[in-house]
Amino acid sequence: MTIISDGGRVFSLMSRAVKGRFAVRTLQRRLAERGPLPHDRFRIAVYFADGAVNMYQMRQWYAPLQELSKTWPVVVLARNARGALALLADGALPVAFVPTVAELEAYVAEEDLRVVLYVNQNTRNFQMFRYGRRWHVFINHGESDKMYMTTNQFKAYDYALIAGSAARERLSRALWDYDLDRRTIEIGRPQADHFSGALPYPRDDRTVVLYAPTWEGDRPTAAYGSILSHGEALAAAVLASPRHRLVYRPHPRSGVVDAAYGAANKRIVAAIAAANTADPGAHHVYDDAPELGWQLSAPDVAVVDISAMVYDRLAANKPLLVTRPVSTEAEIDAGGYLSDAEWLDAASAGAIVVETDRVLSDPNAVDKLAGWVRHYFGDTTPGAATARFHAAIERLMREWDRAAAEHADA
Repeated sequence: MTIISDGGRVFSLMSRAVKGRFAVRTLQRRLAERGPLPHDRFRIAVYFADGAVNMYQMRQWYAPLQELSKTWPVVVLARNARGALALLADGALPVAFVPTVAELEAYVAEEDLRVVLYVNQNTRNFQMFRYGRRWHVFINHGESDKMYMTTNQFKAYDYALIAGSAARERLSRALWDYDLDRRTIEIGRPQADHFSGALPYPRDDRTVVLYAPTWEGDRPTAAYGSILSHGEALAAAVLASPRHRLVYRPHPRSGVVDAAYGAANKRIVAAIAAANTADPGAHHVYDDAPELGWQLSAPDVAVVDISAMVYDRLAANKPLLVTRPVSTEAEIDAGGYLSDAEWLDAASAGAIVVETDRVLSDPNAVDKLAGWVRHYFGDTTPGAATARFHAAIERLMREWDRAAAEHADA
């Protein structure tokens, strides 16, 4: 006999199941309204097995993939109902909902897919790897020096599209018997060619500070989030300064593991609302928009945690500060940009106004930053990364033709 004592957990599981069934019904109705996708059109697929909570991993690829679709039409293979609903709502790319292995198999049999792209390391990716005669390519959802970027799971893919020299060096240090020259292709950061969007604040003489913390992480070695350690003091200092404006963009998963972390996030959001009420001309911003563009390029200074946001900001070639994790177990790659970064300790978070002024007035900062930008992304001339991304896909298509010809009789 099984005894269940945790009523809250049972309720949570039941609630999740009900919401899941509702999502499936809603999705089926919307797919019926949309009608079937064109048959035998797509040669490139993006495999996405996650739900709505990880949609940020897809959204940052929308603009580059839309541009690519002008040459090679792209379809998203969605395995999760909530994720598929979010994809359909965004309307950025065609979506095929294939929740079961049987449905996935039927779709793969119907389409002449030649390149399958993966934005994360979801364990259900393994269900797609079974299909040969196509290239499985890891494109990731951001460049960083986190341990995620050197996982041995890279070996599961035929190829990986990486940002630049820093990624190549990182992988060469971490992976044994991995043919970097054959299996990795440097493309830079094509997303940086699409940084755009209307500013939600006026252009004036205030120094704009972007604070974009990551979530708290699901284990001590990945505890990079700073909302609980740095965030409230930092936000209070910027909000109190008549010379500064705060743009607060927390990770969408903030608080999913630690309730205290989520509560601190809510207090910062409330503080921003209160500051704007007290001074309507301040125009502080709580940014929870799915799109990421102007946030990286427009602010004068960015304060970010160890995450892909460090490197997205690097691609914009603008000043930044990196929060130092308070967890002594958090792993930090001391061999890359983080060995030379401008660090912000928790004890100094309340002095962020002084710190931003210092970074902006440092005469050596521009040259130092430019060197790291080249190391991580290569040529960041507008359009250069997009051209390399397209060239990488063309190369994979040529490789597919070659392999197909060699195995034509198999």
